[in-house]
Amino acid sequence: MMKVLDHLEEWLITFLMGAATLIIFGAVLHRYAAGYDIPGLQDWLLSLDVSWAQELCIIMFVWMAKFGAAYGVRTGIHVGVDVLINRLSEARRKPIIVFGLLAGAFFTGVVAILGATFVWENGAHYGIFNALGLDTGDLPEGPTTPDLEWPTWIVYSAVPLGSGLMCFRFLQVAWSFYRTGELPHHDHGHVEGLDDEAEPPMNAIGEEDRIYRMDDELHPHDRDSTGRGRDGKNDGSKPR
Repeated sequence: MMKVLDHLEEWLITFLMGAATLIIFGAVLHRYAAGYDIPGLQDWLLSLDVSWAQELCIIMFVWMAKFGAAYGVRTGIHVGVDVLINRLSEARRKPIIVFGLLAGAFFTGVVAILGATFVWENGAHYGIFNALGLDTGDLPEGPTTPDLEWPTWIVYSAVPLGSGLMCFRFLQVAWSFYRTGELPHHDHGHVEGLDDEAEPPMNAIGEEDRIYRMDDELHPHDRDSTGRGRDGKNDGSKPR
């Protein structure tokens, strides 16, 4: 269960981003293709109603933002001002960080509860009872979206679900930090796959191919303070 939960945000964001990209691409393609006077095809394209595409993509981006915030807590990519905290001793620094994480959990937990209450009263109560075949009585059905005509409580469910997941991630990070003293850290300058240098290609006799070393005096080389390149030879240039 935890293995699934540890990658829940990535899967949701990947799906929503991919689906939104395809929908936007299809809507733009439809708009331009419908402008060409092609007998039969133009009439068929004009008969298709894709006015819902923009509204659906907006909803998708709202959900991406809420679950992306939870992903940020788990991976440590949220911006924080920790200059003063990092200058404190370990004994003083640890309780302050734990307090900050628990405060984040408290705040997002409150937002999740208030959001769930709003969603429940905005039509979720009616929708769930109606789906289960229970008596809805005088429960309000709730408003719907303009184009898709979906119940708005489905859209607003991103608030309690995303905030609830953020609350869980804050508690998860706080517990991990309390046990190990380590916080999740994200290197904004890191690019996957660029850390490890690839082995240089070899020629037919098993030596490093000089064409890939660019030893032709046409390319800049890494030099030390004496003006020597990586191969230890002085290329005649002035030291830096």
